[in-house]
Amino acid sequence: MKDSPTQNKTVPDHKDDAQMRVDQINGFQRELVQLEQENVLHLSDEDRRKVESYHEGLLQQLANQFDVDTTKMQKQMSWGMRIISFLGAAAISAAVFFFFYRFWGLFSVPMQVCVLVAGPILLSVGIEVAARKEKTLYFSAIIGLVAFAAFVLNLSMLGQIFNITPTQNAFLIWAIFAFILAYTYGLRILLVAGIISLTGYLSATVGTWSGCYWLGFGERPENFIVAGLVLFFISFIPHRSFRDFPPLYRLFGLLTVFIAVFILANWGSISYLDIPSKSVEHLYQIIGFLAAGLAIWLGIKQHWPGVTNLGSTFFAIFLYTKFYDWWWNWMPKYLFFLVIGLVALLLLLVLKRLRARTREVLP
Repeated sequence: MKDSPTQNKTVPDHKDDAQMRVDQINGFQRELVQLEQENVLHLSDEDRRKVESYHEGLLQQLANQFDVDTTKMQKQMSWGMRIISFLGAAAISAAVFFFFYRFWGLFSVPMQVCVLVAGPILLSVGIEVAARKEKTLYFSAIIGLVAFAAFVLNLSMLGQIFNITPTQNAFLIWAIFAFILAYTYGLRILLVAGIISLTGYLSATVGTWSGCYWLGFGERPENFIVAGLVLFFISFIPHRSFRDFPPLYRLFGLLTVFIAVFILANWGSISYLDIPSKSVEHLYQIIGFLAAGLAIWLGIKQHWPGVTNLGSTFFAIFLYTKFYDWWWNWMPKYLFFLVIGLVALLLLLVLKRLRARTREVLP
């Protein structure tokens, strides 16, 4: 007796792969309808039943195992649920902060220490309980972000209670806590919290190497360039179980670099470089164009759409900023915006050419 199609189906082992498979099935079904309407392909009733039975069983199995979105409406609702979960986590974190701010002085020191220590521990247990009960991890993400906020508050308040000298190492401890939760439960929102904390630690540490007090690290944008590059290269570390994490490292790393370069390209006086501020601005303007162009090329080559879009965005920002510097004060405003519009069309044509070229190299 032959096995039925549903018995031989290959099931992905990762949620992202499962969602991709669902999207492929939905796309195939729509294309099959289109082909039949155009009299290109007609399946027999038996073949159609086999395909429909196979897809129905596979979609049901993927939905049960990974809780993926099998319809367009479910995808839209999932995006809404992600936004709501983030807003809910932010609101609850703010509630925790203002609760401490309002009633903290009424607690004794031992009670304060117990509350601070117990808060993140209990919330971490809550993440585990929520993760066991739901596959989508929406409630786990909310509890996790609140746990991170409580942990940040924990270290800050304990430092004040025991008069501990603040250092940039707090950023590193926050990052480690966020990364532990992110990699344990696959929570991207906590990975972002860890990335931001790690960026603060790396930037402040680079600032101290140059002789600055660590709290002044934000006054020198070059500190953030080093941190952004470190984040970018972390993305090349294999993440077999968390394949959606490297793009976040890449995007946040490059975004940090581009913002720092953009600031230096317009305010050269805050640079470490001991040269005239105008020379610093010209130098970082060149670096900005080169870095944006390199990001576009690398994104196309490696099939990283987020990197390509980020590079294109900052290339346009750098270009329009230079146009403003060159022409705004002496060019008629209608002519200035006409030039901007024509340049936008030119960039569109160039990107369209690059897009067509990527099609030629694809198998």
